Amino acid sequence: MIERYTRPEMRALWSEQRKLETWLAVELAVVDALAEAGAVPDEDAALVRERAAFTVEAVQEREEVTDHDVAAFVDVVAESVGEAGRWVHHGLTSSDVLDTALGLQLSQAGLVLVSGARDLREALVRRAREHAHTLCVGRTHGVHAEPTTFGVKLAGFAFEADRNLHRLERAVQGVSVGALSGAVGTYSANGPEIEEAVLRRLGLAREDVSTQVVPRDRHAELLGAIALAGAGLERFATEMRHLQRTEVREVEEPFRAGAQKGSSAMPHKRNPIVSERITGIARLLRGYAQAGLENVALWHERDISHSSVERVTLPDATILLDYAQHLAIRVVDGMVVDADRMRSNLELTHGALYSQRALLALVEAGRSRDDAYRIVQEAAQRAYREGIPMRELLAESAPELDLDSVFDAGAFVRNARDIVARLDRL
Repeated sequence: MIERYTRPEMRALWSEQRKLETWLAVELAVVDALAEAGAVPDEDAALVRERAAFTVEAVQEREEVTDHDVAAFVDVVAESVGEAGRWVHHGLTSSDVLDTALGLQLSQAGLVLVSGARDLREALVRRAREHAHTLCVGRTHGVHAEPTTFGVKLAGFAFEADRNLHRLERAVQGVSVGALSGAVGTYSANGPEIEEAVLRRLGLAREDVSTQVVPRDRHAELLGAIALAGAGLERFATEMRHLQRTEVREVEEPFRAGAQKGSSAMPHKRNPIVSERITGIARLLRGYAQAGLENVALWHERDISHSSVERVTLPDATILLDYAQHLAIRVVDGMVVDADRMRSNLELTHGALYSQRALLALVEAGRSRDDAYRIVQEAAQRAYREGIPMRELLAESAPELDLDSVFDAGAFVRNARDIVARLDRL
């Protein structure tokens, strides 16, 4: 992933240095387990542990000869040890190292993602509670519907963030596995007891049945959870973009006054660029999820058609979601909420958005539903067209109505209080 969208912790996790360090951790754990089982002399195992080393440059240089990255790595490490280096990679095939090390890296990257997802949820919960009573218009099809509160809007995003958090937790657990079953997954070189001992050292679960590779439905599930989390971020970002439009102007992204520039040509602009960036990132994450599904079906016991895909999708997807989550946290924490503008926008329909309350009040007063609907519909449309408050029009056409009750905005706030209180379950 390009540097622009990579946070330092994820950059370190997916660096070439960290990848090879993780390969080495797997190799050393195998040597230790073999020594414990009596298959490798203790003094040789101690030398491997003490001397094993590599440099990224040396491995890359060796790969120019071998045209095989794991073989190049093993050559360099074995040479660094000396004679005892013959035990490095003993009984292993490349996938044993690659898939087990990948499980370690994904487990570590997953911790970062889950932490960010939890921080996002908590940020949304805080702002939802802050604005539980901030009245605003609710929209369906982009058109004014009924009043709601901004806290209710944010509470919906908070619960979605909570679901995404739990999906990520499950998916990360699913990929935190390893396999050291050898060629074709038959344990013909090292037995299952060595695999168990190594994975216990590394803190990974064992794959139930390995066909030389860890099945890729696990990785597809992770990429799917990442894509869903990205879609949730996009839903929030899309709402922010709409609410920041000049004609709406109810909420704005944080903007560093005196430093940030919204446009190279128009100094007045304050554009929702962070939300737009999140939206674009979500598109990439959906593409990675599709690639993950394509990786599930491999030929026979294994091929490596998945390898080239995963070198891009797994680092990039985790890096991008990490970045997008923290963009969203920045927006949630710093967004400027214009409660006065929200109140003003409530009046754009001249009271027509209270139509359902008027309809139900007329039905309860004895009118048929169709008669009530027609009365309210006509009043609402006149209010739209002529700018006459619908309350005045209903006073003429439906004098039996208790208009104070119908046009009580506080009813929506009281209901919102109950909805936002559900956040206590998180």
